[in-house]
Amino acid sequence: QVQLAESGGGSAQAGGSLRISCAMTGSTYSNYSSYCMAWFRQSPGKQREKVARLTSDVDTSYADSVRGRFAISKDNAKSTLYLQMDNLKPEDTAMYYCAIATGSLERLRCHSGLKVDFDYWGQGTQVTVSA
Repeated sequence: QVQLAESGGGSAQAGGSLRISCAMTGSTYSNYSSYCMAWFRQSPGKQREKVARLTSDVDTSYADSVRGRFAISKDNAKSTLYLQMDNLKPEDTAMYYCAIATGSLERLRCHSGLKVDFDYWGQGTQVTVSA
C-alpha cells in the first residue's frame, strides 16, 4: 500500500530557508521514478495552492508566488520528494502537502502541463515564517 510521509517542517524567520521531505513507501524504484509529483500548501481561510510540480523527466513548474525561491526535486533511490524553500516570506506560512499521481493517464497529463488528479497525499507538515 502506497503511503506518503512529510517531514522537515518548522519555523523560520523571513529570509531564511527550510527543506521539507516526502518519503514514499509501498512502491518500487522503477514505478516511483515514473510518477508525477507535486507540493501543495494551504493556510487557514485560503484555498489549497499548488506550489510546484515535477514530472518523471524532471521537468518542473512553479507557482508565480514561489518561482525563483523554491525548488522541487526527488531522489528516486530513496523514493523521496523534496522542496527546498529559500528566502522565505511570512506569506509562505501554511500546511504543506506532497501529492503523487501514479496512473498512466495522469502522468501523461503531467507531461502536457494539464491539470492532474493526484491519487496519493501526505498528512502535511507545517511551515511557519515570522517577520
